Amino acid sequence: MRLYLHGHDYKYAAEQMMLSLYPAERPEYPDGRPEGDRVELRLSHGTSFITASCKLVSNGSVYHGRSAVSADSITDDISRDKLCSRIIKNAFYRAVLNSGHAKPAWGALTGVRPGKLFCQLMESSDSDTALRRFITEYDVSIERAELCRDTSLVTSRVRESLGEKDVCLYVGIPFCPTRCSYCSFVSQSVEKSMKLIPPFLDALMQELDAAAEAVNKLGLSVISLYMGGGTPTTLSPEQLDMLCSRLEDRFDLSRLREYTVEAGRPDTVTEAKLRVMKSHGVDRVSVNPQTMCDGVLEAIGRRHSARDIYDALEKVRSVGGMAVNMDLIAGLPTDTVEGFADTLEKVTALKPENITVHTLSLKKGSRITLEGSALPAPAEVGRMLDIAGDKLRNNGYFPYYLYRQKFMSGGFENVGWAKEGFINLYNICIMEELCSIIALGGGGSTKLVNRDGGRSIRLFAPKYPAEYIAGIEKTCGDKQSIISFYKDKEIE
Repeated sequence: MRLYLHGHDYKYAAEQMMLSLYPAERPEYPDGRPEGDRVELRLSHGTSFITASCKLVSNGSVYHGRSAVSADSITDDISRDKLCSRIIKNAFYRAVLNSGHAKPAWGALTGVRPGKLFCQLMESSDSDTALRRFITEYDVSIERAELCRDTSLVTSRVRESLGEKDVCLYVGIPFCPTRCSYCSFVSQSVEKSMKLIPPFLDALMQELDAAAEAVNKLGLSVISLYMGGGTPTTLSPEQLDMLCSRLEDRFDLSRLREYTVEAGRPDTVTEAKLRVMKSHGVDRVSVNPQTMCDGVLEAIGRRHSARDIYDALEKVRSVGGMAVNMDLIAGLPTDTVEGFADTLEKVTALKPENITVHTLSLKKGSRITLEGSALPAPAEVGRMLDIAGDKLRNNGYFPYYLYRQKFMSGGFENVGWAKEGFINLYNICIMEELCSIIALGGGGSTKLVNRDGGRSIRLFAPKYPAEYIAGIEKTCGDKQSIISFYKDKEIE
């Protein structure tokens, strides 16, 4: 899509709205006089108002949109960029809607964390007033706005429960039995990389020690431990035991409020592994079907059946002492509204404590994207999500965290649903950036969060197991930045 910017250089704002409304398009910035199908975004500064206008030319027809903000509301460069970006997006959005484009469920919102914006609105008003503003100012549908309000209220309660030195610990195990067709996570199929697991674990122990040294020196409190991937239960019982023991030995886990391990692939779940996990205090596991339809499982490259999900869950319940999360994905290849509703019926009948409903996100590196797989239409995906919301509320679940991703089918969202008393603290903290996340493992992304609103810092480990092993000295050295970050905060 040709984009022409006049009087400003807010490319990011323009591209965000373009991707939200036209996910298949990519931005072009031609030189010369505007021509052909295009979007012209103009920003003008007056005495009283700053005004953004959009001219959309599509198939020879011209559509206009406009948005403005009071010049008095600009107090510094940060507020200028924030407000100018917003009115540029709004002008673009209004021109597109004037062209007859269907209204997105999330209206003019483009960000991945709508709850963050809603929480900001609640800082100056009650939740009902914030809801009305959210709908009016961003043109969000009532259903999505209410969903955002409900999860934001949970976020606010969690924020109030956190101390200044509370952190979450993430351990990433980037191995899976096979690679799913929708997957964009950093993971290696153990069919091809089994020999890398032992040296990967050796490297992980080194990073674990480096992180623990920093955390202990600063007196930080680990309140949530989350082992993800990949699929951590790809490891053997002995390897899991060794890893969990090292975590207990190096970190003070006396303040731990939850301990999650993803056992997402049922073909990796054994009673021996579950008993190891329970013996180390794991109190939550994810057994993720994604779908209970064997045909869809085959289409996405999973080598297990729906029957295996029942068997895995039976093992978890027989060992006992662990809450269960089950992930579902709306919009998978070959799935239908009826098929998704059937999956939902079967999963709710199993009564897991958590159910997370994802919307398929079309990532560049996934096989679905590369092969151009046939997918349910956005309207069908929306129907799937509506059915999920109604079904889950009627079965005693409430939404507790929400986030969006780029390239999501229909521009929808991912939502975590929980029974009373079973929210997952880690999911809320990472999605709403409530505290620092200390990440270990291949592709681990540590985010050091300044809760006072100052600059946060990110530290990235190499993505793939071989690269992670080769670069472990630098990754360990980077953990010293944790100490610098918190000491700088104390000085301020």
